Amino acid sequence: MPHPSRAPITVALVDDYDVVVKGVANMLEPYRDRVVVAELDSTMAVKDPVDVVLYDSFAQPESDHEEIGVLVANPRAHRVVVYTWNFHPELVESARKHGAHGYLSKTLPARELVAALEAVHAGEVIVSEPGPRPRSAPGQDWPGRGEGLSEREAEILALITQGKSNADVARLTYLSPNTVKSYIRTIYRKLGVGSRTQAVLWGVDHGFTPDHHRIEHWRGGP
Repeated sequence: MPHPSRAPITVALVDDYDVVVKGVANMLEPYRDRVVVAELDSTMAVKDPVDVVLYDSFAQPESDHEEIGVLVANPRAHRVVVYTWNFHPELVESARKHGAHGYLSKTLPARELVAALEAVHAGEVIVSEPGPRPRSAPGQDWPGRGEGLSEREAEILALITQGKSNADVARLTYLSPNTVKSYIRTIYRKLGVGSRTQAVLWGVDHGFTPDHHRIEHWRGGP
């Protein structure tokens, strides 16, 4: 991977949830001499010209990469990278087919993520090796983390809060229906609820509905 250039690369962070993109932005903050976060977008199009768009897959329909195509087609986005821990071969192939320039693992420590973004900016196509376990790197954040939900549990709660059925969740996340049911049972137990309706109401009250927000010039960025 290339050595850092003199000027830091500019990055836009994209996801439907403010807490998710803010977590990534905070994780990148110590490397501000190499990567500057230009804007954070929740359910909004990238506005400023940036070197790299980092598209976080949290609670996104992972099997439908139309959003990636939209980002790639945006003239303000020089290169587009997917940020995920789901490395099903069909998902990687679909992302590349839609024009993604990188497919990076959420298990990467911040320094390796920064190096990968620099490599993508330099013209390389980077696909991470999937981690042995689906654990996010330190510094990540997501709705429900403070209440003890894992990132995957939080993703599934977000999807059912959005009205997705178990079959929808299984299809979108490339999980088996039985695995989805197991996750949902664990979510119920952790939340202390006894039904899907109660879980959805809890989700609505605790930030599991998509945001619609842009933060420009994150901490004085360009």
